[in-house]
Amino acid sequence: MCTTVAAERPSEDLLLATLRAVAPGTRLRDGLERILRGRTGALIVLGFDRTVETMCSGGFVLDVEFSATRLRELAKMDGAIILDHGAKRILRAAVQLLPDASISTSESGTRHRTAERAAKQTGLPVISVSQSMRIVALYVDHQRFVLEEPDAILSRANQALATLERYKSRLDEVSGTLSALEIEDLVTVRDVCAVVQRLEMVRRISTEISGYVAELGTDGRLLSLQLEELIAGIGPEREFVIRDYVDDQRSARLEAVLTDLGALASSELIDLPTIATVLGIGGKDGEALDSAVSPRGYRLMSRVPRLPRDVINRLIGHFGSLQRVLAAGVDDLQTVEGVGAQRARMVREGLSRLAESSILERFV
Repeated sequence: MCTTVAAERPSEDLLLATLRAVAPGTRLRDGLERILRGRTGALIVLGFDRTVETMCSGGFVLDVEFSATRLRELAKMDGAIILDHGAKRILRAAVQLLPDASISTSESGTRHRTAERAAKQTGLPVISVSQSMRIVALYVDHQRFVLEEPDAILSRANQALATLERYKSRLDEVSGTLSALEIEDLVTVRDVCAVVQRLEMVRRISTEISGYVAELGTDGRLLSLQLEELIAGIGPEREFVIRDYVDDQRSARLEAVLTDLGALASSELIDLPTIATVLGIGGKDGEALDSAVSPRGYRLMSRVPRLPRDVINRLIGHFGSLQRVLAAGVDDLQTVEGVGAQRARMVREGLSRLAESSILERFV
């Protein structure tokens, strides 16, 4: 994707938005490529607020519609160019940026040092085009990225997509096994951790590919479609598994578990006892991976067609566990608020089909 040289992780939303703004096919990327071909440099701030205004000295106010040719011509002059947040208008040009000199920077060139300090001080993306090295460096929060050619990005993206396909295939296997074990009430901590592990691995790879898609712009449309097809339903699946097995059902606790899983290092993610500890199951330090656990039923019941989430919540709140829902008849299901005779039959039939298919798949 991009070359990272700083330690802190930028806001993912800001990063993806910035990558999309400079992706191939955009007017801003066209302007940057014109600057590179013209063998000139540039310093461009994406956004304007009071902080940016206070560090601006000299130059002149334009406030004109953005175009690639205008950006190229203005880059011939010394000084920074200030765009609005959407890169739709050029607000100022030939500006001397004077960020706080006490802000640390790892850069050596004047333009790059200014760009890094300005990005850190304002929290806005700053682009530096190097005349001598012919590269485009993007500063977002406390990180620096070097934009690459689309062919190089696409090559790595295809490799990542092939890896995602393998991991998704393995996820489908362990997820199917868990479904069958849940039906039979034979789930162990190890089974749960294996599914959570694969879900997190797939999530991380898909996040990486999302970055490639954003950076590729119009060249990444096919990749985006393939990614969407592969990861459909992965987000809710993670939430449902956590809700099925974590004791504390408060929203803050569930969010904390998801955050802690995302913070695990790769070496920690392959260790099932570590995952068990994060989930808070399997005893102290996850030493009891083979101990039995029972699901509440969120994950399996979410697979019943046309069953709203609020109804699932009420069913689980009433019966308490998946096994009790499975054992309930149509009349029992109708006692739950919002579950009439038709929906009760739908739940009963849907769960029966899931039970049959899950057990058959396990032994095929």
